[in-house]
Amino acid sequence: MEMKSFFIGRYEVKLPIIQGGMGVGVSLSGLASAVANEGGLGVISVAGLGLLYPESDGDYFAKCVYGLKQELRKVREKTRGIIGVNIMVALTNFADMVRTSIAEKADIIFSGAGLPLDLPAYLQGDSRTMLVPIVSSARAAKILCEKWSASYDYLPDAVVVEGPKAGGHLGFKKDQIEDERYSLEHLVPEVAAVTRSYAGRKNIPVIAAGGITTGEDIARFMKLGASAAQLGSLFVPTTECDASPEFKNVYINSGREDIRIIQSPVGMPGRAFDGTFIRKVAEGKEKPRGCPHHCIRTCDYTRSPYCILKALYHAAKGNMQEGYAFAGANAYLADRIRSVKEVIDRLKAEFSTAMSASDPAIVPLKTPADAGPNL
Repeated sequence: MEMKSFFIGRYEVKLPIIQGGMGVGVSLSGLASAVANEGGLGVISVAGLGLLYPESDGDYFAKCVYGLKQELRKVREKTRGIIGVNIMVALTNFADMVRTSIAEKADIIFSGAGLPLDLPAYLQGDSRTMLVPIVSSARAAKILCEKWSASYDYLPDAVVVEGPKAGGHLGFKKDQIEDERYSLEHLVPEVAAVTRSYAGRKNIPVIAAGGITTGEDIARFMKLGASAAQLGSLFVPTTECDASPEFKNVYINSGREDIRIIQSPVGMPGRAFDGTFIRKVAEGKEKPRGCPHHCIRTCDYTRSPYCILKALYHAAKGNMQEGYAFAGANAYLADRIRSVKEVIDRLKAEFSTAMSASDPAIVPLKTPADAGPNL
């Protein structure tokens, strides 16, 4: 059985695979266009774009606007597929990034790391950009739907539900991350029940995210009510990923024991690969001397153990001594660099096999013993 297309508002996504937005500088026009060209949905992360375009005029925030315009224009030269942008609510320049994305006619805005309660307010009468919040619970999905409906007469065009096995910032308390009650297997049906309650007004597909690694995983979550899956870590060790070779090699050369939960300066727990920089932070050897950009609203450099913007930027550029790589729970299973096409072809084959089984809902997630060589 082949994967089926689904709609996010006006846009038909031919392949129900969404590439997660990864900053700083990990998912830009290169990776996003490659995924879109295979029929999936490619996503550009706006985080830290000001550091990636230092030659442009103005301050950091002006450089971010310039960088986003450039990335969206670059991606349109590389693909005619569907492209989204990922904009964290926690960003100080959230509003500028949303306005720029809509003005540049990005197909979809994905927004998490906080509840984007006012996101529909930025749409204009002729806007073609669809809005997709990222949530970590059915309660958050319900709050957003009710707020958007009451204040803007608008419902989400899809909802991403991200479980505790995701990479990067997690919308869970530390003691919830390993709690089975908060697993993605529990969250997907709960969020799907919320979106179905609006079926008379709008079809709101649910996109499962967090630790999804194989086509079997995608089949399982579709059986639980998802229309598509979002994958981030699987696309990092690809030739088209915009991060440096050194960054990608961290994924290839690490084991399960190297993945740990850290406390981010953003104020949320995060999942990342351990390394020299994280160990220096734990020893109190990293302290920001100032905050030149104030990129995150909630970040107070006088209390922060390090500057997360600089750490992620350094890592993406290959300086792993001064930064670290966020990663999903199964990211350590990568064994070599592949093309995006290879990754997607494998996902499609695994999905087909799983859906041909008697009950794909019970196909287990791959374990290190049987999955390692195949990622």
